Parts: sequence; structure tokens; C-alpha cells
Amino acid sequence: MDVLVVGGTGTIGSAVVDTLSPRHDVTAVGHTSGELQVDLADPESIDRLYDAVGPQDAVLSCAGEAAFGELLELTTDDFSRSLSNKLMGQVYLVRHGLNVVCDGGSFTLTSGVLSQEPMPGSAAISLVNAGVEGFVRAAALEAPRDIRVNVVSPPWVAETLDEMGEDPSDGLPAAAVAEAYRTSLEGDMTGETLDARALA
Repeated sequence: MDVLVVGGTGTIGSAVVDTLSPRHDVTAVGHTSGELQVDLADPESIDRLYDAVGPQDAVLSCAGEAAFGELLELTTDDFSRSLSNKLMGQVYLVRHGLNVVCDGGSFTLTSGVLSQEPMPGSAAISLVNAGVEGFVRAAALEAPRDIRVNVVSPPWVAETLDEMGEDPSDGLPAAAVAEAYRTSLEGDMTGETLDARALA
């Protein structure tokens, strides 16, 4: 399959590219690096990306920024940036990509465990992640031409925890998280939230 991986240069995205490349023709898209670049918060940038790559069998999004911080310290800009990037950016990927993905193709978006298991500091991220999951359930009902729409919910990633100086054993390695994206791509489910921990 021809597979577009948005966020394919990040920690999870790189692992997804490595997992899928032996079996599929994968194009990695970054924000400032990768074969191609895209700004998720800019619908016109997404349109330019789709114009550049042409028809695809699947689009996987491992991208999206959201702010982490105490509720009373998060600013309006923090919430706006989180909503415009990780939530609406992934919504744009689907809405603008429905004419790009082939019949029977698929979209796989990314939310995160904080949608269902919030913690102090996660108000903006939990909001955005839950929004992505709600969008996927609804979009899957209306996607044309048997196109599937799913979302992967990763936990904390071991490599990210290590970079933060935390215990990486509390997270899941990116390569294990990537298996959830492969399952979404190669399976037949739609409208589902795939918990990466259950598929590792």
C-alpha cells in the first residue's frame, strides 16, 4: 500500500515508518524535516501536501502538539494552539484527504491515554485527545467509499520518558506503540480507538 505517515520523523512516527516500510511504500512527512513537510494548523499546507503526494491507500497521523501545564497556568493561547494543531489539524487531514485516499483506504489518527486517564496538568491534552476520539467515531459513520477512520491511543512512550529524565520502564517503547498503527492500517475496523498497550 501507499502510506503517508504525518509526523513520520518524530519518536512514534519514526517507529511507525520502520514497522511499515518492509511491507508498504511509506512516505514520511515532518513539520520541518522528512521527505515532505506540513503544518497541521494550516489547512492550505495540508492541501499542498496532498497535491504533492497524489492518491494514497492510507494516511497515518502520528503528529500534533498540545500544551501540558497546570489548569490555572494554561493560557488561552495554550488551549488555542492545542485545539488548532492536534485536534483540528487531524480533522483537516481527514476532511481534506477524503478525495485523496483510495476506495477502501483508511485514516489512522493519534489521541493518547490522557483522554481516559487524565492527570494534573493534562487539561488541554485530555480535551484534545477526547475530541479526536469523538471525531473518529462520528467521521467513521460518514466516510465514503468504504474508507475507514480509526485512532491510536498511545501511553507514555519509553523514549520520551527517558528524554525527560524519567524512568522509561513506566512507558511503552515506540516500536511497541507502532504495532497499534499497523493493526489499524492492515485490519478492517473503523470508528475504533486502539489502546496501544493492549496491542503491544
